[in-house]
Amino acid sequence: MTKDDVKSNAALAGVGSMATRLLLAGLAEQYTRETGQRLTVAAIGGVDAARRVQAGEAFDFAVLATAAIERLAAAGHLVGARMDVVRSGMAAAVATGAAPPDIGTEGALRETMLRAERIGYSTGPSGDHLLGLLERWGLAAALAPRLVMAQPGVPVASLIADGEVEIGFQQLSELKDVPGVDVIGPLPAGAQLVTVFSAAICAVSQQRRAAADFLAFLGSERAEATKRAFGMEPAGGAEYGQ
Repeated sequence: MTKDDVKSNAALAGVGSMATRLLLAGLAEQYTRETGQRLTVAAIGGVDAARRVQAGEAFDFAVLATAAIERLAAAGHLVGARMDVVRSGMAAAVATGAAPPDIGTEGALRETMLRAERIGYSTGPSGDHLLGLLERWGLAAALAPRLVMAQPGVPVASLIADGEVEIGFQQLSELKDVPGVDVIGPLPAGAQLVTVFSAAICAVSQQRRAAADFLAFLGSERAEATKRAFGMEPAGGAEYGQ
């Protein structure tokens, strides 16, 4: 009997990025309610999460941006089929009660950035994308003194709510329904970044069958309403073979 065949009543342990923190908590609660399988999911910065998987920590599954999942799989730290779970777009937000600036077009967004005194952004794909936009617009040097990067694991929403920045940019799921923060809307066409978050089984897992069952749930229609409730859209299914 291989470890793939071992069934256990132990809790499944997963790791995910902060962008999917609330989503995974909601999906884990739903799955436990439906199946009785217990889960714990550590939500940390995506870079740190990938490092911990690479270091062989005792996780059964990982949910990260697809590019990170692909790198970890290629290096042998993940096994089996990658499950594309959600698509997540970027949004902008301001403090509750502040007049929402115009971000309806790429030009309007550029002008809003020029007028902002302090601009919050995150590490990871959304932060890299925002810096890339500034480079493309020729504003990187001019706006560099006004940029405030949230530390890994710290949501941009907290910078907005605390008054540290005038406007902030991150995944919609991390700005949505946060006290003290009003979402202006998604970034406009031409400036938008949609990140796909995927899941895969960790090579060190001793509960691969149970982990595979959870990944199947993540890609199922049963999970779609929960995904949308947390500001994300369903995406995909299995990408590479078993």
